[in-house]
This record gives sequence, structure tokens and C-alpha cells, in this order.
Amino acid sequence: MSAEVTLLGVRHHGPGSARAVAAALERLRPDAVLVEGPPEAEPVLGLAAAKDMVPPVALLAHAADDPSRAAFWPYAEFSPEWVAIRHAVDRGVPLRFIDLPAGHSFAEVGGEDDGVEEDAHLPRDPIARLAEAAGHDDPERWWEDVVEHRRPADGEDALAPFAAVAEAMTVLREDGGAGLRDRQREAYMRGRIRAARRAGHQRIAVVCGAFHVPALAVEPTVAHDRALLAGLPKKVRTEVTWVPWTHRRLSQLAGYGAGIVSPGWYHHLHRTDGDPLPGWLTRAAGLLRAEDHPVSSAHVIEAVRLARALAGLRGRPLAGLTETLDAVRAVMCEGSDVALALVRDRLVIGDVLGSVPEDAPAVPLQRDLARLQRTLRLRPGPEPRDLDLDLRKEIDAARSRLLHRLRLLGVDWGVPARSAVASTGTFRESWRLCWQPEFAVRIAEAAQWGTTVERAAVGKAVGTARAGAGLAELTGLVETCLVADLAEALPPVMRVLADRAALDTDVAHLAGALPALVRALRYGDVRGTDRVALGEVAGGLADRVRVGLPPACTGLDAAGAAVMRAHLDEVHGAIGLLGGADGPTGGPADGLADRWAGTLRSLARREPTGGPATGVPGLLRGRAVRLLLDDGRLDAADAGRRLGLVLSTANSPVDAAGWIEGFLSGGGTLLLHDPRLLDLLDAWLTAVPAAAFTDLLPLLRRTFATLEAGVRHTVGGRVAAGPLDGDGTEPSAVAVELDLARAGAALPVVALLLGLPVGAAAAPGADRPRIPRQAGGRDT
Repeated sequence: MSAEVTLLGVRHHGPGSARAVAAALERLRPDAVLVEGPPEAEPVLGLAAAKDMVPPVALLAHAADDPSRAAFWPYAEFSPEWVAIRHAVDRGVPLRFIDLPAGHSFAEVGGEDDGVEEDAHLPRDPIARLAEAAGHDDPERWWEDVVEHRRPADGEDALAPFAAVAEAMTVLREDGGAGLRDRQREAYMRGRIRAARRAGHQRIAVVCGAFHVPALAVEPTVAHDRALLAGLPKKVRTEVTWVPWTHRRLSQLAGYGAGIVSPGWYHHLHRTDGDPLPGWLTRAAGLLRAEDHPVSSAHVIEAVRLARALAGLRGRPLAGLTETLDAVRAVMCEGSDVALALVRDRLVIGDVLGSVPEDAPAVPLQRDLARLQRTLRLRPGPEPRDLDLDLRKEIDAARSRLLHRLRLLGVDWGVPARSAVASTGTFRESWRLCWQPEFAVRIAEAAQWGTTVERAAVGKAVGTARAGAGLAELTGLVETCLVADLAEALPPVMRVLADRAALDTDVAHLAGALPALVRALRYGDVRGTDRVALGEVAGGLADRVRVGLPPACTGLDAAGAAVMRAHLDEVHGAIGLLGGADGPTGGPADGLADRWAGTLRSLARREPTGGPATGVPGLLRGRAVRLLLDDGRLDAADAGRRLGLVLSTANSPVDAAGWIEGFLSGGGTLLLHDPRLLDLLDAWLTAVPAAAFTDLLPLLRRTFATLEAGVRHTVGGRVAAGPLDGDGTEPSAVAVELDLARAGAALPVVALLLGLPVGAAAAPGADRPRIPRQAGGRDT
């Protein structure tokens, strides 16, 4: 008796296909179920029936010797393959995966398989071609009408939809269209079907992509299929496990997604037996009400009516997602696309995160992470959430260490965020947590460094340091070792850092490395770390920056000067912390602040005498003067004198504009406190020749755009009020007639606010005083 093979062609992740597969399997009652998927996954398929297995989930396969070569096969509750898997596992029916082994793809250089490549070699999407043949311009809408929204009639043959799809795909493939990889996959599938027949199975159900059905319906010779498979590379050893997945990942076509535009909507269709519209719109109303939108049950009723009316007008058998969203926008969102975007994000896509059993195969590192997540009560979730930590609490300190260690391993489950709690202390941290499914691959990759999170972080830190990391990366690594409490990794990393710092002569590299090292010293204060070695390296690095900075700043162009100004600010802040720290007696930090002030004075004096290449750019000279002024090492009179010299006609207008930009980059309030500076600036600006002013305008706009809005307004008011005094002492006073009648009307209210008898506020006298007003000020 020959075996009966039934081919069930599906569209991946389609609720209509999932319902059809369930009905077909109930009718066929097969004694073997074959599913398109990697055969290496067969040992873990039994876990699909576990209590803790909740889709969406994905099969993760990776090369045993190189976890970075990995691929996912995602499954949702509405995936036809998942329905077939659960049918077989729940009934004890033999289940086989029949696609080409993933090990062949991993053997190729840079080869990765995303598990959804069946249409990769078609010149056009087959669904789009079918929709066009049916006279529809929207393939997704057409597919929803004929498949996803379709409900089988009573007594209808459960296999009829698959026969229709197979016939359509056969016509599409008459002109070829399958690439070599598809033909190899289909040859392997035919071989697996033959093996099921040889095993004695009589009723075989094959669930695969509809595109492959015509190729599996024919039976070429075994020699033909072996010839196709002969060109495959030798497969590598592959490990497979289950990992949680999310609906949001299913919506992404790139990477390891599946390209489903509406997984949340599909999930609702799959779970709803009757009309899906009222239930979904009720959920949308609940979501909008939770976000303070005024939505009532009357809105739901009207939205249902509108969606059905739109479907009738558009000739659709049922209201689809397009009609439903149009109704939500018009009725519930009052035409607002902002509110509709919330519905799209939360309901059409959704943030559902699946789960897998604890006894699923996993690397030891993954198991240690799961243990720490339970111990520290940090449950991974797909929705971003903020976490504020107080490092004085033991559990919060442990959470901080875990998140820092994971970031070192490339698992950015948490990223530093701005705290909602007003605090400048180093004992508080804020994080934004969001778990992504692909972290499973990064954890598998990091398993080469150790079997626990701590051991792996130590191994990664030491390995990174010894692999030739740059100086800035090394100082950042030292900081990470401190905040992650990796005491074992710190000594070898510090040795590499000291050697690298001694050999590196690039001042930009040294300047970029110093701030992180000084921050590490601060963390040493908070976390009780030995700071002696750090202080010695930081002090030596600071002195080398101090000595090499003036020559390195000479002759820079505008772009180079902008980069060096950022380094100058960072080094200034770092030296301020380092010079004020309690270091070892006689250490490098002693007198560092004074030596750094001398370096700034040297920068400020290096004016270009024989062209721009002979001196320090004005941007850096002006910034050096401002830093000295802010530190109290230069008085306002000296700063004004330097500004006057720079703004003299002997200097280039471009260089002067750069000087002003550097000088004002720390804030423009000094122009309000010292009117002489504003007088000098105003006089220079009005004297700039018209030809040069056009070139200076972008520089000036950029400079004044960085000032606070209040400062810009006040400066503009003072300048607009008229010429400033030439002596640079005070703006000119303007006599203003005071309207005593209007002022007198406010006196009773003022007296009441001050708690004085109303009579105490005398009415204006007969004499009308003349009140001087500051230029640009308001009448008082």
C-alpha cells in the first residue's frame, strides 16, 4: 500500500493559513507530520508542549564553534508551522523538520539563514502577482480577503484551500523563478519525504511554504536530487535551542524579523472565532482611555458601523485592518494621527514577549544570567522602562554591576539614561531597560569568555585590552571595570594602559583618554576601589597632555580646531577634578592645576603672526582666556584688554570671530555683567567691512545661537536702545517721563501685597520726577 502524502502550502505567519492547517490535520489524522524547518531542531521540538512555552518564540541555531554565525526561525501562535508542531507533539505523532540543514548555510563564508528566504530568488512577490492577476493593486489586502479573513463554510472540504493555492503556485512557477538555493532546499525536502515513506508512514502531512508545493508534488529521480545537493559545502556542527521572541520583532523585515506588518492584528484574528471587529475596537478604546483620550462605548459602536460601511463601499467581504484603522482615526482619534500611532504601536504591532521553559538547552552563561535576573528581580521585558538605582543599597549596587557587565559583553539590555530624580551625587544611576530577542545570540557569542556573567566580563575585558585597543578605549575599559566591580580584570588592564600611554605621542589620543580615567577615580571613591595606581597613570597622562597641547594646537584648520576645543574642555574639567583630589603626597596631581593654568596662558598668547599656520586658532585662544577667567586666574579687566586687542583692525575678522566663539562658548552672561565687553564687541561688529561680514555671518550666528535665550534677548535690547558709552563703564542713561497717574493706580495693590495701610501709599505728588532708565531696559 503506497503512502499518501498531502502537501499543505502556507504563507508563513498567517492566521488564515493556521486555521486551515488545523482543520486539515484534524481531517487527515496523519501518522507523520513533516514541517519546513532545520532538521537540527528535532531534539528540542518536544519542548513545544511544555507549560512554560508561550509563543512568540523562535528556534535559535548557531555554529557550535562560532556563535556569531546564527539564524532564527520565529513562530507566533498564528504561525501555520507552530500549529502543525503543536498538533504532532500533543498527539504523539512523529514530527520531522525537512528543510536544508542550517549547518550548510553556516559553512559558507558569512553565510546566515534567516529562516524565511523561500521567496528570495523570485523576480516578484508571488502574492503580488496573484493579486495583480485578480485585478487588485494591494497584495496584502487581497490576501486578507481571500485567506486571512476567510471562514470555511459548513461541510466544506478542509483541503480545498490548499488545492487552490497549489494550482496558483504551479502556474506561477511555469516560467521558472526558483534560484539554486531554492532548488537545493526542495531536493532535500523530497529526500526527507522519501525517508518518511521508507519508515512505513502511510498518511504523511507536509507543511511548507506554498512556493515549494509544485516542486514537492513532482518526483524526480534520486540521482537528480543528489546531483543538486552535491554542490553544498560540508555542514558544520550546529547547536539549537528555543528563545523568546516578540511581536515587534516579527514586524521587522530586516535582520531576524519576519516582515509581518500587523502581528498584533493577526494574533487577534487567530484568537477570535466570530467577528473580530467589536473585540479589537473595544481594546483600542481601552488603550486610548488609559492615555486620557475621551473614548466611550458609543465611540466603539460607531467605529464598528463605520468600518463595516467602509468595507461595503470598497467591495470587501469583511472589514480589514485598513477599514478598522480608518474608523479608529475618524471616530476615536478625532482625525489625529498622533493618537492613531499609539494604536498602531500597541495593538497593530504590540509588545508581546514569549517565554521558553527553563530546561531548554542553553549555554551556562545564559543560565547564570537567568539566575541573576531572578535573584535581583529584574524581569526582562520588550517594553522600555526606566530604572533608578541607589548604589548605597546592596540590591541596587548588584543590579548596576550586572547591567555594566552585560554592556561590556555587548548585551545592551540596559543603557544609561538621564535620571528623573534631581541628584548630582555619584551614588545614583538611571537606566533604560529593553530586552531584545537577538541578545540570545550575543550571550552565546560571549560564552567563549566564561561560564558566568562575572567570569565572562573579566575575560572579555582582559581580552579586549590585550587585543590592541586604543588609548581612549583602554581608559573607558578601566572605567567599566570599576563600575562593573571587575577587580580581577583591573590589574592586567591597567598594565596595558600604562604601557600604551607611555608609547602614545598623539595629544588628541591622550586628551581623549584622560577624562574617562579621571571619572574612574571618582568611581573609585564611591565604590571603595584602590586609587593609587589610577592616580599615578592619570597624573602622568595629564602632564603629557599639558606639555604637548600648545604645539598640537598650532596651525589647525577650522575642523581640527573644533575637535581640539572639545578635548580642551574635557581635559580642563578632568584636571579640575584630578587637581582637587586627595592624591598621594608628592604625586603627579600636586600643583597640576597651576601648571595647567600656565598651559592655558601659553595657548592664549600664541597669536598667528605670519599667517594662520603660525599660531593657535582664535577659537582655542578665546576658549583658553574664558577658562582662565572662569577659574579666577584672569580678571575681567585683563580679559577685556585681550578682547580689545583681538578685535583691533590688525587682526583678521575670521580669526576674531573664532576668538569670540571660543570666549562665549561658556555662556554669554558676562556680556551683561561687564558692559565694556559688550561695548567692544558692538564697536568691532559695526566696523567689519561689508565684504568680510558675509563670510563672518555663519560664524556669528553659530556663536550667538549657543547663548541662552534670555541673554540673547537682553543683549539685543541693550544694543537696540542706542550707542553704548564709549568709556566702557555703563550703558548711557536715558531720561524717561514717568506717567504718575498710571503708576498711582497700582499703589493700593502694592500696599496690600506689602501688608501696609492703603493710606501709606501716598498718591503721586505734583512734582513729576524724571527717572533715569538703563538703555534697553523697561520703564520703572
